[in-house]
Amino acid sequence: MKDVLEYTSYRQYIADYYAEKKAKSAFTWQEFTRDAGFSSPVFLKYVSEGRSNLSEANADCIAEAMHLVDYEREYFREMVKFDRAKTDADKKAAFNKMLAIADAHKAKILEGDSFRYFESWKNPVLRELAPSMPGAKPLALARACRPEITAAEVTESLNFLVKAGMLKKDENGNYTQTDKSITTGPMDVTPVAVRSMHRQMGQFALEAIEGVEQDKRHFSGLTLGITTESFDEIVEEIDAFRKRLIAIATRETTTDEVYRLNVQFFPMTKKGINKKG
Repeated sequence: MKDVLEYTSYRQYIADYYAEKKAKSAFTWQEFTRDAGFSSPVFLKYVSEGRSNLSEANADCIAEAMHLVDYEREYFREMVKFDRAKTDADKKAAFNKMLAIADAHKAKILEGDSFRYFESWKNPVLRELAPSMPGAKPLALARACRPEITAAEVTESLNFLVKAGMLKKDENGNYTQTDKSITTGPMDVTPVAVRSMHRQMGQFALEAIEGVEQDKRHFSGLTLGITTESFDEIVEEIDAFRKRLIAIATRETTTDEVYRLNVQFFPMTKKGINKKG
């Protein structure tokens, strides 16, 4: 069984712990639940399936039943906090603690690099910008960013991108991309960071209305009355459109500027809330 530090879901860890014990003995959910101090014989089975939840208070009881100690128990507790968190801010706080614990014990969380990449707008911008400015020092890269950042922030981001394998640095200090594009993929944790980036990029878009010359930006919008069926079709068209844009951008080997495209499609009414199924 994998180390607890390799998990991001406490439910999956419980399920895998049970499966391993079951494979080696006559271990039952009833025994597992009793060891953790709960009366319901199926409580932990339901927890592992997402039908019941752990509270922060009883997380320690489960951790003790699974013989987790010290940092392992602390990590398990943060997984529970992450799952229970109602806001992205609370989820980010819990996951960052999970990352810190894993880093301190030389472990790598599978989604950690993806989470860190999408958590800040600086990472995708510098991933595009650095290869287009060969030989540029961090201060020059910092001044080329919009909004301008510090040289220290550039260095921190570039070091992360290289360590995560998203950029490669040669002996002359020049950067190249290891892949032409990066997508989120089917992950549980990364969307929290992606939503944070959407907020950051949305704010930059507002500032660009006044801060960027009109001939260097393009803003347009539509207000549409649609059905549920046409919503699905429009989303498919947006996905196809994004793929065509990626193909256009990646067929060139040089970069003049780094641009951001926000595609936003959201309801302006609440009629659907009152519909009866």
